[in-house]
Parts: sequence; structure tokens; C-alpha cells
Amino acid sequence: MSESKVSAPLRSWMKHASNHGWTGTFFWSVLLAVTVLLFASGYSAIVGADKANLRLALLGGLSGFAATALGAVLAVALREISTRTQDVMLGFAAGMMLAASSFSLILPGIAAAQEISGNQFMAASVVVAGLALGVALMVGLERFVPHEHASTGRKGPDTERFNRVWLFVLAITLHNLPEGMAIGVSFAHGDLNVGMPLTTAIAIQDIPEGLAVALALRVTGVSAFKAALIAIGSGLMEPIGAVVGLGISSGFALGYPIALGLAAGAMIFVVSHEVIPETHRNGHETSATLGLMLGFAVMMFLDTALG
Repeated sequence: MSESKVSAPLRSWMKHASNHGWTGTFFWSVLLAVTVLLFASGYSAIVGADKANLRLALLGGLSGFAATALGAVLAVALREISTRTQDVMLGFAAGMMLAASSFSLILPGIAAAQEISGNQFMAASVVVAGLALGVALMVGLERFVPHEHASTGRKGPDTERFNRVWLFVLAITLHNLPEGMAIGVSFAHGDLNVGMPLTTAIAIQDIPEGLAVALALRVTGVSAFKAALIAIGSGLMEPIGAVVGLGISSGFALGYPIALGLAAGAMIFVVSHEVIPETHRNGHETSATLGLMLGFAVMMFLDTALG
């Protein structure tokens, strides 16, 4: 492949980003700060954490990865999937994301921040700041990450759906990171009575998540095998997040509730901006909404009964 073919999309993207001035700078600053926090926390866990607790956290994260992989493999077996079924599945995943944002991320984030700060107002402010960072991150990704080929433009009849689905996949991948972090924190003291219920709840809801990601990718024309591989890859964020969460719990205390708020903000934004409009695009509003309500109820039950 020639250098011109490789560099043309990159030059187009750089020009697009530079045309947005300070907003582009803010987005990349946020992304850099989040990346540094994750690397520092992971290093802290590997170097300073108790080895038994690190092993438990990794096993918990790997269980979430395995559950995601199971859901992705199930998508390969589903040869023909109707549009209505696809929209119901996306609605189900959207409902789970909304419930997870509330019960797995926002409420635990406020509780963790309040335990650290001892002030309810400060705790809520910390999580709200995380929500804002999550929204800023998703707005930036949507605005600055190119969604078309520089030389050939948009291709195929499902281009618009393709772009939205990839944002949905990105949101699920981001969602898996704080899920893994929650697993890591739950094993920070080696207490199986705390870690096992939370890990079980997260692993159970990871199965339909892996299925939903793979099905969403198949909508865009991606082969079943490739869609399954990408969905499985999204689950790799869980063991990584488990190590990061373990490090955060013993290092940067406020980083944990901020990260939970960030993930919640990213998910709520994508559900409202991308997933729900997508499930309503083909005239299946009622079916998709029922799927969303079912997903919300399932995740709420798992979080409250098992977590």
C-alpha cells in the first residue's frame, strides 16, 4: 500500500480535528488524562497489590470476559435475524446499559465518594464531574473520529447505521472497563462475600451484551465470525479493568467514583443519542421499548439481588 493511500485519511482527520480549535484540544486532553490514570492505576495494582487479591481480581475479570465471549459465540449460531429481533436485542442492551449506569455505576460511585469525602454534596459533585467527562469523551469521539473514507466517501446502503453501531460497540467497550474496575475493587480486601455476588451479576449481564454487540455488527454487513471476534475483543476490557480497579482502590481513591461517573455518562449519552433512535428507525418502536424495559428490569434485578 502506498504512503499516499495510508496518509490521506490521517491528513484528512488531522485537518478535521484542527478546524475545531480549543474543543479538539479539550477532547484530547481529557482522553490523555484518562489514559494516564488507567496506566498509573494498573501499574500500582501489579506492583503494590496483594498477590492473592490480584489473582482474585484477574479471575473475576476473566469471568466477565468469558461471559462476553459466550454471548458473541451465540451470535454466530443465529444465521438469519429479522430486523425486529435486532431492534429488540439492541433495546434490551440499551435497557441494561441504563440500569447499569444507575445501579452499577452512579449509586456505587456516590457511595464510594461519600465514604472518601464524608460529604454528600461533595460525593455527588465528584460523580457529576465524572458524568461530564464521559459525555465530553463521547461527544469528542463522535465529532473528531472520522466516519468515512477520505478518498471514496461513504459506501453501502447502511452507512448511517454502520456509524451508529460502531459508536454503540465503543460504548459497550468503555462500559466493560468500569465493570472490570468494579470487580477489582470488590476483591481489594480479598472478601469473597463481596466479590462473588458482584462478579456473578456482571458476568450474567455480559452474555446478552456480547450477543448484542455481535448482532449489531452483523447488521452492518460484517461477517458472523468477524463480528464475534470483535465482540469477544470488547470483553478484554474487563480483566484489564479489574487490575486498574484494584490499583485505584489502593492508590488514587477519588479516581474510582470519577471513573464510574465517566462510564455512566458515556453510556447514557450513547443510549439516548444513538441506540434508541436506531431501534426506532425501522418502525419497531413498541417492540424495542419493551426490549429496553425488559433489559432494564433484568439488570436492576441482578444489581439489587446479587450485587
